[in-house]
Amino acid sequence: SQSRLYEQFAPKMFGVCMRYSRSREEAEDILQDGFVQVFKSLPSFKFAGSFEGWIRKIIVFSAIANYRAKSKMQLVLNDVENFSGIEEVDNEDVISLLGKKELLKMVQALPPTYRMVFNLYVFEGLKHREIAKALGVSEGTSKSNFHDSKIILQKAVINSMKIAKQNLSNG
Repeated sequence: SQSRLYEQFAPKMFGVCMRYSRSREEAEDILQDGFVQVFKSLPSFKFAGSFEGWIRKIIVFSAIANYRAKSKMQLVLNDVENFSGIEEVDNEDVISLLGKKELLKMVQALPPTYRMVFNLYVFEGLKHREIAKALGVSEGTSKSNFHDSKIILQKAVINSMKIAKQNLSNG
């Protein structure tokens, strides 16, 4: 039954793990650790809410544990001034122009702290207060890291769009 449970939910949860990792191998490690925890925690499932949501929450906490083990909460100090002058980009336009795989690569390329805060805020819907508690940082640090991650992603999107336009005009 564990095998069937894994087969049913692993593909979707692997997508979650990919957002939190820098590589496929790291995502596979998070997925495996997460499912070990799922199997250990099955007796505590209360049948309140969705089973898939419960599994997802465990997988996200496995990603947080992986992050903490690897980074020891070292904050990344990027020179944010290099990203000044970036205009807001409409989300729908970005997705249609770049595609999900390219956007995933951009998120994966974020420094670990920024990637973790970005994912927890955008994809998991956590508030900065909750993120700060989960990661052991201040709420202000969570907000700052989220802001900086958006700037970095916007720069990556703009650069990617410029390259795409150049390739179209050259080809």
